[in-house]
Amino acid sequence: MSFLEIKNLKKSYGPVSVLKDISLAMEEGGFLVLVGPSGCGKSTLLNTIAGLESITSGEIRIAGRDVAGLPPAARDIAMVFQSYALYPNMSVRENIAFGMEIRKIPKIEREKAINEVAEMLQISHLLDRKPSRLSGGQRQRVAIGRALVRNPQVFLFDEPLSNLDAKLRVDMRAEIKRLHQRLKTTIVYVTHDQIEAMTLATKIAVLKDGILQQFATPSEVYNNPANLFVADFMGSPSMNLIPVTVVESGGAVRLEARHHDGKILGFVPKAEAAERLKSLVGAEIILGIRPEAITDPAAADQRSKFLTEASCLIDIVEPSGADIFALTSLSGKTVTARLRNDVAVTAGQPLRLIFNLANAVYFDRASGDRLV
Repeated sequence: MSFLEIKNLKKSYGPVSVLKDISLAMEEGGFLVLVGPSGCGKSTLLNTIAGLESITSGEIRIAGRDVAGLPPAARDIAMVFQSYALYPNMSVRENIAFGMEIRKIPKIEREKAINEVAEMLQISHLLDRKPSRLSGGQRQRVAIGRALVRNPQVFLFDEPLSNLDAKLRVDMRAEIKRLHQRLKTTIVYVTHDQIEAMTLATKIAVLKDGILQQFATPSEVYNNPANLFVADFMGSPSMNLIPVTVVESGGAVRLEARHHDGKILGFVPKAEAAERLKSLVGAEIILGIRPEAITDPAAADQRSKFLTEASCLIDIVEPSGADIFALTSLSGKTVTARLRNDVAVTAGQPLRLIFNLANAVYFDRASGDRLV
């Protein structure tokens, strides 16, 4: 039985539809990340779960109970906001204790909960400080601690790391993951950062324009995107989306792209993909291939039976430390290859690249829907 279940949820502001028939279900103890570009409806969806926004129609169930008509206090949830929302005139101890005081929890129980949470979050030495004397990461820990002492059925996080610098975001991301593994409480987490989504989630819900594009595990979203939008949005760098023409030669299906000089580069898809693409001979479709599947010959998976080798003119070289990203062009689209960091590559010069189509995916160019 699903622990958090959203069924046919719709939310409108007058004539403007913000959430359009959202349905998803999460197991108890799961980590659901809502991800998508600004304005896609992810924060609105989180707010409907929290009870901060009413819904137009549909159901929201927590542990089998429909909470859609209940106020936030009756839903047994705790929320961590982007802005921390700490009381500046209160100490860390008082900020964490505030909600428990409102609920009339005895002082002995309050102190025990505060000390346990402070030790877990490594902020025991900060309990008597005011928020103004804390760093951004410390403030975020206090905000999380205030939620933890509630011991709710569901934690809700609304872009909690967006105000932190890059290194601190990585550190706090690990802390939140460690916290989830320890507590095993259901979490719903909003972010526009797809790296956060991939590293934290047990399930990802990708939203665009209020429509659920895909709901799956991080691996499934990354390797088997449901449509062009998901393929382009998830991954850093994102999936290469190359226009190709489906041709048939000697009974075999081949995919043709063009180099910058007009020369044709032919790809041979896997047998099952080729069989499904036979009906599209003569049509232009989109080949989706991840940057790590385009690399230098020495790094290529020689066990794969679906390798295509080509000399490609490199436009831009982007060293990233562990890897080098080399940008070329096919069929008028920029294509990113991921190379070993010791590969000799120069912008403006050709480089032999291996394209591995073992895990390639294919999309309809007009609709963006997945073909294979």
